Amino acid sequence: MARQRRKGGAVVAAAAVAVAAAGAAAAALGFDPRAFFEEAEAGASQETPATAEVEQQTLTETVTVAGDLGYGDVIGLDCLRSGTFTALPSAGDVIGRGGELYAVDDEPVTLLYGSLPAYRTLASGAEGADVEQFEENLAALGYEGFTVDGEYTDATAEAVEAWQEDLGVTETGAVALGQVVYAPGEVRVDTVGVEPGDPAQPGSPVLDYTGLGKVVTVEVELEDQELVAVGAAVAITLPDGTEATGTVADAATLVSEEDAQSGTEATTYLEVTVEADDPAVFDGLDQAAVDVGFAGDTAEDVLTVPVEALLGLSGGGYGLEIATGSATEVIAVETGLFADGTVEVSGEGLEAGMAVVVPS
Repeated sequence: MARQRRKGGAVVAAAAVAVAAAGAAAAALGFDPRAFFEEAEAGASQETPATAEVEQQTLTETVTVAGDLGYGDVIGLDCLRSGTFTALPSAGDVIGRGGELYAVDDEPVTLLYGSLPAYRTLASGAEGADVEQFEENLAALGYEGFTVDGEYTDATAEAVEAWQEDLGVTETGAVALGQVVYAPGEVRVDTVGVEPGDPAQPGSPVLDYTGLGKVVTVEVELEDQELVAVGAAVAITLPDGTEATGTVADAATLVSEEDAQSGTEATTYLEVTVEADDPAVFDGLDQAAVDVGFAGDTAEDVLTVPVEALLGLSGGGYGLEIATGSATEVIAVETGLFADGTVEVSGEGLEAGMAVVVPS
């Protein structure tokens, strides 16, 4: 151990001699090495602060509200026939024009497209908008020999018989009430409330369905209703952080139910429906929690800096550290609107283009 200390001491001594020799040589050349080390130490201790530029722009606040991704309104479908349910779809099934929704006494109830609900039996001699709607569907399914004009003629009845033959039901040439159901387009079965073998009767619930388009539903308090405008642009944030743009498609005023047991009072709110500008952003998602950002207050043509640049002053309020070359100066500022990590600021001498220190 003693030899190791002496050996170390010898090394240090040798190094000292080397430095001294180098110093002597440098002095002979007119160079002082101490100045080099002093400058290096000064450079290491003085780090250039990170800065951001004071910008002049229009600032818009974003108000974020939690929403739910789903398939929009759920519509209940009631039976219009008497008998026994013999066939039913499953939740999640997608049914299009001409498809079977369910069956009563082994006869299918068929989905057709339209906004006018079926309300009567259609047969030769009938006229009206419901006849025309049915004929449009019959033609779309590929049946011919009649004119789509709102008049149920013998030619229409013949086409209906051909359609009924293909369905495998009695060929009456008439469309009985309850044989068809109308929806705006393809439907997705949400829930089924009965089972095969259950009795069917007019007015009894059968199933709930939705459309196929995925939308976000948001509940907005009435005090924030000024945020909502049908057709307005919004921001959508998906569970994985992906951001997309959307549009307010609809807004309806609803009242929540009062729950006496829990003491919850009824409240009035806006149910807002939001559609994505690119529906593909919802691919792979069925039902999920998402955030919707509505445009709030706006401050036009104001000076802004990153929020991190604000300094709390000892006397209260905020300040900014202005960087000019290698010098800095703290000035007091008033804050305004905060939005997306940026804040509106104003103060004596503050101008666009100035550099403000942003703490790292």
